Amino acid sequence: MKIGIANDSPMAAEALRRVIAASEHRVAWIARNGLDAVRLCADLPPDLVLMDLAMPVLDGIEATRRIMREHPCAILIVTANPQDNPGRVFRALGAGALDVTAAPVLLGQAGGEAALLAKIRTIGKLVASLPPQAPAAAASATAAAPASPLKRLVAIGASTGGPVALARLLSRWRPPPDTAAVVVQHIDAAFAVQLAQWLDGQGPAPVRTIGDGDALEGGVVQLARTNDHLRLASGARLHYDAHPRDAVYRPSIDVFFDSVAQHWEREATGILLTGMGRDGAAGLLALRRAGKATIAQDQASCAVYGMPRAAAEIDAAERILAPDAIAAALSGTAGERPIFRTDD
Repeated sequence: MKIGIANDSPMAAEALRRVIAASEHRVAWIARNGLDAVRLCADLPPDLVLMDLAMPVLDGIEATRRIMREHPCAILIVTANPQDNPGRVFRALGAGALDVTAAPVLLGQAGGEAALLAKIRTIGKLVASLPPQAPAAAASATAAAPASPLKRLVAIGASTGGPVALARLLSRWRPPPDTAAVVVQHIDAAFAVQLAQWLDGQGPAPVRTIGDGDALEGGVVQLARTNDHLRLASGARLHYDAHPRDAVYRPSIDVFFDSVAQHWEREATGILLTGMGRDGAAGLLALRRAGKATIAQDQASCAVYGMPRAAAEIDAAERILAPDAIAAALSGTAGERPIFRTDD
């Protein structure tokens, strides 16, 4: 891949250049500030940009936002101590960055170069053209009813741009006590707990990460926290599963949506938010075929209109809405037709 480097530190930029030069990839350019990165993405389009957060003229968050709006390409945030700046990290991810990693090569940590190159290889797979996924099978008519007092389940999948879209949605909607809400966001497991903490402060709904074997819980938002796939099992229990091991997306939204279609017989809504690729589209179709409500985010409000577009193309989404309208529909307010029945 052709890789651009946006970093104002000559030492950091040189360290990253050496890592790339020693691999099968090549350096397209080096930008010393965010504005130069935006301009270079227009003049010499790269396959991937390694973007620092703190830069002069234009910081990494705004540079990411402009690049994704004007000259979209894959962006990996590479910055020192990202755990110390969770708010900035999640705003960058919300602006369209695919992933975030520390810059261990600058700190002399063993294995740092390999870890960075592994991230780059994963992103290379994500941005490659993927064949359409086969529609998932409809839910079995003999699926066991969950032993749970919950009446409803909201299943949400998100990827590139997801943190900001989720924050927007959750700032306007809180699941009532009889409704469970589960989120699968494509994010490295190292940042999942911090994402939950950040989202917890964005709105009225408490946000908690999911442990293996946890039960669905009403009135809160539960967030997948490992790189393994999240599945809903009979008895309304949530479990992690390493299979399929060859899945490009980890955790896979399709895997979770399929499990909901198979094991949840009560009312449910599947929501597919912004993201690159096709993950979640086939799973959303499985939910629709199982008689559940389905929604995809609209193009205008997406950081990357990939996954919702894929869902729309296969008619998996009954409604196409912006996050504010999704929140209104979940609440049955602001003129939006409510998703759930209110007479039970």
